[in-house]
Amino acid sequence: MSVKAKAIYTFLSENKEEISIQEKEELVIFDQNSVDGWFQGENSRGERGLFPASYVEIIRTRSNSNVTDCSISPAGSLGNDSSHFPSTPNTSLHLQQSYNNDDDDNDDDWDDWDDRSTVVDDGDSPGANGHAHQSPQSNNPNVHYRAKPHMERQDSISSSRKGSMVGRNLNRFSSFVRSGVEAFVLGDVPMMAKIAESYTIEMGPLGPLWKESPQPFSCSVENPTKQTKFKGIKTYISYRVTPSHTRHPVYRRYKHFDWLYNRLLHKFTVISVPHLPEKQATGRFEEDFIEKRKRRLVLWMNHMTSHPVLSQYEGLEHFLMCGDDKQWKLGKRRAEKDEMVGAHFMLTLQIPTEHQDLQDVEERIDTFKFFAKKMDDSVMQLTHVASELVRKHLGGFRKEFQRLGNSFQSVSQAFMLDPPQSSEALNKAISHTGRTYENIGEMFAEQPKYDLFLMLDKLSLYQGLLANFPDIIHLQKGAFAKVKESQRMSDDGKMDQDEADGIRKRCRTVGFALQAEMSHFHRQREVDFKDVMQAYLTEQIAFYQRVVQQLERTLHILHNPGLHLQRGGQWRWLWISGRRFQSPTLPRHYCGFLPFPKAQQRLRQLKKFNLPKTMRFSFAVHDQRTQSARLLHPPPVGPSRLVREILFDMKPVREVRKVGDHWA
Repeated sequence: MSVKAKAIYTFLSENKEEISIQEKEELVIFDQNSVDGWFQGENSRGERGLFPASYVEIIRTRSNSNVTDCSISPAGSLGNDSSHFPSTPNTSLHLQQSYNNDDDDNDDDWDDWDDRSTVVDDGDSPGANGHAHQSPQSNNPNVHYRAKPHMERQDSISSSRKGSMVGRNLNRFSSFVRSGVEAFVLGDVPMMAKIAESYTIEMGPLGPLWKESPQPFSCSVENPTKQTKFKGIKTYISYRVTPSHTRHPVYRRYKHFDWLYNRLLHKFTVISVPHLPEKQATGRFEEDFIEKRKRRLVLWMNHMTSHPVLSQYEGLEHFLMCGDDKQWKLGKRRAEKDEMVGAHFMLTLQIPTEHQDLQDVEERIDTFKFFAKKMDDSVMQLTHVASELVRKHLGGFRKEFQRLGNSFQSVSQAFMLDPPQSSEALNKAISHTGRTYENIGEMFAEQPKYDLFLMLDKLSLYQGLLANFPDIIHLQKGAFAKVKESQRMSDDGKMDQDEADGIRKRCRTVGFALQAEMSHFHRQREVDFKDVMQAYLTEQIAFYQRVVQQLERTLHILHNPGLHLQRGGQWRWLWISGRRFQSPTLPRHYCGFLPFPKAQQRLRQLKKFNLPKTMRFSFAVHDQRTQSARLLHPPPVGPSRLVREILFDMKPVREVRKVGDHWA
């Protein structure tokens, strides 16, 4: 029974299950029996959730003839002798309407909290046996006593409505209750006159599957830009979001992503919605943090658009397509007033006609539960190891290679202290070796952004997905328990077989939905982890090839120290698409010789072209006195044809970037 209360302290919520209350704020408490020191109720802003019982006072109302006055008693002083004012039909109707219009993320079926009144109406009320219940005599005519509950209600909270004879869970804060699945399984969710949306589950070779979206699409999140409003008082980051099927960009802030995330959680109770990238109070505008959040928002949106059900959500469509502020607010309110959420979402599911034995379904879900727990542990372990490796790349590895390079430089400087006995070419070659190891240290520090960061982003997404499955599996476990209880009651003659069959049928709906989500998770997992491993290994191979090429070049200089003396003692290398094109050991007829000024011009031109995979070339000034250069080319062709191919037969470069002292 709902009662009014007043906050005596201010409380700020810390998670989505709680609500904030202000001092002296009027509240509605749905049940006076606190659970672990928490009340569940509604504040004056229409938000529903938990708040501390010790922070509020229950407002007591007493009636005396035609005069009604109010008194306040602490929340902790509830007892059987408490006096209550009976709820009027208008008040009950108003409260019910306010619950239906509530826009918060919680989706509790509060009408099912406790359907036995803890407030005794004035006069006699019918008892459980059909006779009027007589209140104990009292000298105070204003004191009313609550009816003592029946003994069977000590174990379960049962509803008097048809289809709800099976006992309800005492823990009304469990995910099975809050999601509305309990109410759905027990048949307490009324059918809607018109259901505009529908999601189909099909039978695949390995079990139930979500039917694929008829219009699949993808989405890009790019160009994070720092924006201001209120003349610079407020600063935020805006992201350009572009769906592939419209190609019309919209601009969204993080709070818009957060709104969409909460709508998805509120509506799709049996679907695992991954967590958003974490918030950060300080350093929100640092470049590394912005780039990291953008990468993870890309993965999050890719998961949304690739899911057969989530991608069809009207709220997601509004998020991706609405560019007008006024229309955005209208669509936002419409999504927040969506009735097909929680328990009602289960009414939109179209399940296959194939029979599934509930025992087999339960065994399959138990297997998936064990798998999800093991995968969660493994993902956490891999995340920890990869994070440590990133730390070493950025710190330890770079530092050690730089120390090694400095040591080689020191040896070279020592050799130069006695000029008559020293070899200038050898000294410079050793010095070049030192610089090579310093460059390798920088390469190690830069490498995580090309492989480990991407792996950690994907692992973070799957941590969020796996964290949701225990609650989702709990929904099915609760549904199984209701089926077993209803069958036992049917066998004992306490429930009609039709009612038990209805509970079993609705449990099948929950089971099909969970199995479809499990199948989608497995399919997406195989694709994602294959891509992650391929990308990681490809980048690792390319990275160590670049390290090897640096060392090979240094070794060649040590074998031929005279070649190092050109244009200030530095080799010139051309790198395209992350690969070094050079081979100083090629036969002479593979090389095209050009005067140095023209060679420099050709080098600038070659940076704008991409070579076929069969071609390897480099540009090197090997003789300072003759000021000549050569372009090396492996295929057995003459110099004239070589120059013609390079200058006229190349395709545009897709990506050329500067890495250290070379092009990549």
